[in-house]
Amino acid sequence: MSAVPRDLALVLQATEFAARKHRNQRRKDREASPYINHPITLASILLNEGAVDDPKVLAAALLHDTIEDTETTYDELKGQFGVLIADMVMEVTDVKWLHKDARKRLQVSRAARSTRGAKLVKLADKIANLRDMIAHPPDGWSLERKREYFDWAKSVVDQIRNTNARLERRFDRVYRQRP
Repeated sequence: MSAVPRDLALVLQATEFAARKHRNQRRKDREASPYINHPITLASILLNEGAVDDPKVLAAALLHDTIEDTETTYDELKGQFGVLIADMVMEVTDVKWLHKDARKRLQVSRAARSTRGAKLVKLADKIANLRDMIAHPPDGWSLERKREYFDWAKSVVDQIRNTNARLERRFDRVYRQRP
């Protein structure tokens, strides 16, 4: 089997795993869209907008919320996808037991020390989240809360500048649409 099919197999395996883990989850938008759309969007942003074709980074993007938002464990990801991917996912996973404000501060402080792969996933996540905030905001969010989210996302991205110029330009364009 050539490298390309193996790479494709890894990405498809991660897609299937994430779809299974997120199967009963919905986004917080008014339409309650299927949650799996979000990790698929991240992989698409990385590949199509950031020219990131590393299958391990794409797999980590697809899996990025599995530990945080499902019953998935680090060991499960490590067993299925290897240490590199499991570690990338851990780098972008919020510490859920912390208060929301503390989690946000921690995400900003951890961003600069992340591996390049985790930074790429984080960039795609922030782009996707801001686009969703514009097109399909969480139901009940005030204008002030949306603006605070935009500003916080920018503070995270500012810590990981010089990772991927294309993605950073995309982020900046979306940020300028701040409500």
